[in-house]
Amino acid sequence: MRNLQQKLSVARGEQPAELLFKNARVVNVLSGEIYKTNVAVEDGRIIGLGDYRAKRTIDLKGAYLAPSLIDGHFHVESSMLTAPEFARAVVPHGTGAMVIDPHEYANVLGLDGIRYILESTKNLPLDFFIMLPSCVPATHLETAGARLTADDLKLMIADERVAGVAELMNFPGVFLGAKSELAKIKIGKGKAIDGHAPGLRGKNLNAYVLAGVGSDHESVGVGEAREKLRLGLHILLREGSTERNLEHLIPLINAHNSQNCSFATDDKLAGDLVNEGHIDHCVRKAIKLGLPPITALQIATINPARHYRLHNLGAIAPRFWADFIVFDGLKNFQVRQTYKKGVLVAENGKFPGKLPAKISLPRSTMNLHYAPKNFIVKASGKKKIRVIEIIPQQIITKAISVAPKIENGEVIADTARDLLKMVVIERHRATGNVGVGFVRGFKLKTGAIASTVAHDAHNVIVAGTNDADILFAIQELERLQGGQVAVASGKVKAALPLPIAGLVTDQPLPKAMKLIDDLNAAAHALGCDLAAPFMTLSFLALSPIPSLKLTDQGLIDATKLQKTSLFL
Repeated sequence: MRNLQQKLSVARGEQPAELLFKNARVVNVLSGEIYKTNVAVEDGRIIGLGDYRAKRTIDLKGAYLAPSLIDGHFHVESSMLTAPEFARAVVPHGTGAMVIDPHEYANVLGLDGIRYILESTKNLPLDFFIMLPSCVPATHLETAGARLTADDLKLMIADERVAGVAELMNFPGVFLGAKSELAKIKIGKGKAIDGHAPGLRGKNLNAYVLAGVGSDHESVGVGEAREKLRLGLHILLREGSTERNLEHLIPLINAHNSQNCSFATDDKLAGDLVNEGHIDHCVRKAIKLGLPPITALQIATINPARHYRLHNLGAIAPRFWADFIVFDGLKNFQVRQTYKKGVLVAENGKFPGKLPAKISLPRSTMNLHYAPKNFIVKASGKKKIRVIEIIPQQIITKAISVAPKIENGEVIADTARDLLKMVVIERHRATGNVGVGFVRGFKLKTGAIASTVAHDAHNVIVAGTNDADILFAIQELERLQGGQVAVASGKVKAALPLPIAGLVTDQPLPKAMKLIDDLNAAAHALGCDLAAPFMTLSFLALSPIPSLKLTDQGLIDATKLQKTSLFL
């Protein structure tokens, strides 16, 4: 700590502090109290609470003062914003720190992707702590742009901004004791180890926890979350754009276990972050669902700070950074001001500050090799096909079987029954891998939607009503060098260029939001009624999430983690 003797003198009351927040109603997340006091700040740190002299005073006139909010698990790429523009979106909502997993960048660019995010998150009014991606690729059932081993992670684990090892998505590999997965856990010892175990219960869950995993954000029901909590996992209560689990998990929380829970958004679009909110939305929703306000604020601040060892963050006490939010009411929780190290960085929903210049990526990430004939599905003698069925507001899917529609000896889309053709094309190494399947739930009546955001390998993914529009959408993504498009009858209805790794736009926040809104509106005009069509599409290639997915290697039984056939 710089100038410690000076700070000690100020703390003893011998000298005036640089800054005093006067007449504050402090939310003390350490003691579980709310009381009126003053908070003295020197050199960006809290020096003391009480009656202090100061060179400058901010009179809060009885407003609430709480620590700024912390997201326990997020993929910043899912906002499709650069880190500076992401900060512009969430700092007005009171976010002061993020624990992020640059899993998407790493799957496309490997270690260069992690270096990019470390560099691009510097000098922002928002602290980013990086969890090193542990599953690149997520499984052997998809082709990513890179492969990271424990030896690769070892090169970066000592960085002070690295909080640990990110979600171990290959959970069977962990509980079965695969050397590759245990080696990654060993690298992270002394720091946090994040889990990812959707639906895992019983003895295999015991083994998963025994291996060294410390958290989970994939629980969708109280029973599963309670079992994981009982075994010592820190439960991340997820509320993103499509993964909305908070309402189902709130009944889990009580006065005795709340300290073992944090909020996380995981994946959230730019427009949702701005319009609905970030962790402040989680706090509002939790309070509305009956959680005591101070408990909700503890879950949003000190809990993730302690779990991820984010030193001097998450509370209002001497030595902690002066990272504050100011608000007027607990029941109608709305952040009015955000302070970073004692400096006002956002007020009344506005972010007035300047952001550092953007950083360029090292290389192109669009390398496709395919032919239209790869999309053709020849009919067989079998009477039914396996179809992915979307579950709204969830990333898990159902596996259903239906009779196919056949024309000229080929299985085709059938809009009357909401059956669209899906295609996934490997885009990193020009391998020529193409997976073809069918999906129900988009309700497109015409055209196609396509994206280079396709978790986790981020190959090209398309869902469409006919092969001509599917081909046209792919060609448009190639022209854009990454992005998302909605097309119909050989015309582009809307497009979002994503030149940064095919994942992120280089546009400022307002323009990015407009492009995303236009894109979703175009998908809705084609017949889709999902709130976030492209985010839903992006998860249909996520091979570790049950129950049926499509990757460049074909149709995947994500429950058994093995390939399966289209025809039953």
